[in-house]
Amino acid sequence: MSIKSQFEFEKLKTIGNIVAQALQAMSAQVQPGVTTAELDAFGAAVLANHGAHSSAQQVYGFPGCACISVNEEAIHGVPGSRVIQAGDLVKLDLVAEKDGFHADTAVSLQLPPDAAHGRELVRSAQSAFYQGLRFARAGNRVSDIGRAVEREVRRAGFSVIRQLCGHGVGRTIHEPPTVPNYADPYARQRLTEGLVLTIEPIITAGSGKAQLQRDGWTMCTVDGSISAHYEHTIVITRGEPVLLTAAA
Repeated sequence: MSIKSQFEFEKLKTIGNIVAQALQAMSAQVQPGVTTAELDAFGAAVLANHGAHSSAQQVYGFPGCACISVNEEAIHGVPGSRVIQAGDLVKLDLVAEKDGFHADTAVSLQLPPDAAHGRELVRSAQSAFYQGLRFARAGNRVSDIGRAVEREVRRAGFSVIRQLCGHGVGRTIHEPPTVPNYADPYARQRLTEGLVLTIEPIITAGSGKAQLQRDGWTMCTVDGSISAHYEHTIVITRGEPVLLTAAA
């Protein structure tokens, strides 16, 4: 969506803050012995306390509040009986709605021990986000963001999963424009003031290929390599973009 009023901006700030709080609550519980369903329940409780709802459930009928993906699961992992183990790389991805407005954010957490490679991958995803953010300004093109993201990921020796992209958001989960994590020659749309979108590097230590699993939701790396995901919902301005899902 493109923000047309202060009212819309305030509503988006509200849901952005709620999503950030829910993700913080879930992150604090990521430890060996906890199931992904239990992590999901922490996020659901925060949303309920604020009168918000899981957008993935509302819009797509996703069988969980949040997407929780582990190790080779790149995105859209379904919460369930899987128990988090020492050394796991856990991705938490939550998009929620309140009063008709949606915000989306994700974080990756590498559990010890002996996980230096995973920590580097997590840092790369976050660094790539901030490199892309530098180009998220009115007048630039969508492809400028993707070019910066992939350059940073390659610099660290990793690969973006090109099938998985950022997107517009606001009145529903997925809106135009698609925001690739590489310099897509077709992503020529100019960024305009007030445009709301996500930047979300989804990267891997392997080839950068992923495929849908039998559950119909989870995307895993084809070669079994670990992956990381980092995301915020932002508002485009003439200067620095506004991060709606940054913790207050």
